[in-house]
Amino acid sequence: MVRVSVLRCTLGAMEISFVAGFGPITRDAGARAFWSAGGLGIPLDEPAPGYLTNDSLDGVKAFALWPLDQAAESTFGTSQWPDSRPVPQAWVEFDVASHEAVAEAAAELVGLGHELLREAHLEPWGQTTARLQSPEGLLVGISHTPWMHKASADDADDETGDDSAEAALSPGQTS
Repeated sequence: MVRVSVLRCTLGAMEISFVAGFGPITRDAGARAFWSAGGLGIPLDEPAPGYLTNDSLDGVKAFALWPLDQAAESTFGTSQWPDSRPVPQAWVEFDVASHEAVAEAAAELVGLGHELLREAHLEPWGQTTARLQSPEGLLVGISHTPWMHKASADDADDETGDDSAEAALSPGQTS
């Protein structure tokens, strides 16, 4: 597997090093439950009234502009987003340790009263995902993305730039 690492992205004078943060724009305080103890279990601090944050989670491994028709296909099996659901303005995925952990996390969220849009399943590109939608309409994925996890000793050749192996493809990529 070939792993490509881009340290800096440059357009003109601007250099983007990494995604510093991501989160929904909330309309009510009740949305806190989805993100904290009543949902994903992310510990949140409140440094200013109503502003909830966690600055200790590891960084984002991918930033992508995901076309709505592709998101609909991956979530609902059709290229049309259902009229009965809010059209998402953004997406976020939270990666877990294994393919099996995706189903376990999805079951936990259902047990807490959240509705899954799609049960845990293996995507054509090798990622396991389950999807739901936040109260704000954000498309939320619980996923296991094998190529984003730390390499094992067996993957050492791949980490040194051995590009003779087949590259892992992300959604929308072709060989």
